[in-house]
Amino acid sequence: MRRERTTETAPAQAGAVSAAGPANVLAGTVFAAVDIGASSGRVILGRVRAAGTAGEPAVELEVVHRFPNGAVEIDGGLRWDFNALFAEVRKGLSAAATVAAVQGERVASIGIDTWAVDYGLVNTAGELAAQPFSYRDDRSRAAVEPVHRKLDAARLYGTTGLQFLQFNTIYQLATEKNLDGLQALLIPDLIAFLLTGQRRTEATNASTTGLFDAVAGEWATEFFTALGLRKDLFPPLIQPGETVGTLLPDIAAQVGLPQETKVVAVGSHDTASAVAAVPAQEENFAYISSGTWSLVGLELKHPVLTEASREANFTNERGVDSTIRYLRNMGGLWLLSECQRTWAQEGFRPDITALLGAAAALPPGGPQVNADDPYFIAPDNMPERIRAAVRRTGDVLPNDPAAITRCIMDSLAAGYARTIRDAERLADHAVDVVHVVGGGSQNTLLCQLTADATRRPVIAGPVEATALGNVLIQARAAGAVAGGLPELRRIIGAGASLRRFEPLDQAANTIHAVRN
Repeated sequence: MRRERTTETAPAQAGAVSAAGPANVLAGTVFAAVDIGASSGRVILGRVRAAGTAGEPAVELEVVHRFPNGAVEIDGGLRWDFNALFAEVRKGLSAAATVAAVQGERVASIGIDTWAVDYGLVNTAGELAAQPFSYRDDRSRAAVEPVHRKLDAARLYGTTGLQFLQFNTIYQLATEKNLDGLQALLIPDLIAFLLTGQRRTEATNASTTGLFDAVAGEWATEFFTALGLRKDLFPPLIQPGETVGTLLPDIAAQVGLPQETKVVAVGSHDTASAVAAVPAQEENFAYISSGTWSLVGLELKHPVLTEASREANFTNERGVDSTIRYLRNMGGLWLLSECQRTWAQEGFRPDITALLGAAAALPPGGPQVNADDPYFIAPDNMPERIRAAVRRTGDVLPNDPAAITRCIMDSLAAGYARTIRDAERLADHAVDVVHVVGGGSQNTLLCQLTADATRRPVIAGPVEATALGNVLIQARAAGAVAGGLPELRRIIGAGASLRRFEPLDQAANTIHAVRN
């Protein structure tokens, strides 16, 4: 069992907690967040407790288990080794049970968030028919045109508001040969099913499938019919904060938790949980959830389903509390991590801090690439692919890690700026400040370049936004905190360690530590 404490603590302001307060409502209670990304996963314990001289409530996170994740070649395709993944989830929950028991605590509930679009197929006996495909497998490319012959792109967007990506669930499903007797469970719902035996589809992740009505907040059943899919292919919808079920007896025995331990739906699309934890005190903010991918956009009350929005390839995905995450799914730090992997295979393992420092020392105005190009989706020799993309623009990029890293950072920042400008225009929604959460919020060079490119202040942090959002939705469901997203965000913003970056020509000292 591996244990480590994170540095994310978030004391709340008055009014963010239920009247009785967490000390009285849920003394000794903790919440387990299962947070899995495309390259790694964690199980994290979240505590809501009194802290500080005035007794303000606080959210504390403790990572109790980490494990690697990644797509592998199985049965002729790029798939997830889901059996291994679920085994790690059980190990993590067992570690959570042990840590809680040692400290005299009770795990009240479990919340699960992962990446979007991918699914497993389960038969009537509850058995997984095959290891789930990864969105990075190229199988769905050939399905795009046949789907659009039945449902043209404009009609799809007018209902779902979903950004076109060749790996969206709708195109993946179109490649399946025989779905008789099978039900599709998105990855976090599949994990919840194996824990509880209950089949549900959490709404924020359902909105990424291409089969979800963005206005009605329900399945677009006419699309199922048009594509020859059963209307019950996915289980019924469930909203963040609702209870999926309690642990199956054999699972409870394996992980050492009581059978009555709840599995609570959170923003199961990890970006939905991350955006819920953006510590924005402003109404007019943009967010960047920065990690393997970059999710860049606005939080709105209503979807934007115009033809101009479709042409700009923006998506309208469901957020916590029925908000709309109006965003583009862009290239992210996958480009850098894949470069690091290639360099390591070649025997070069640069310290990431030193590498970013060397990249920052290079002059501005260097070559850029389109970080959204599907050319960069599959794992391969990323440094050479980036250099080849630069050559196609008529420019030259040296075969130097610092130069390649600077190209990635400049390209991402420029892409962020274009996306935010487009979002402002298409949604008629001004942006005063940009919030960066997730792993990329630690990347000083990227945050500064983003401030320069957007001409907006950038507030960086918290790093653990996804886990905080996951835990706070569970805590609200249990009565440990109360209120809507503004109240939850005040809990986070009151204590998280944030940094502010001003555009270079607007401040002499461009990086400021702030405490919001």
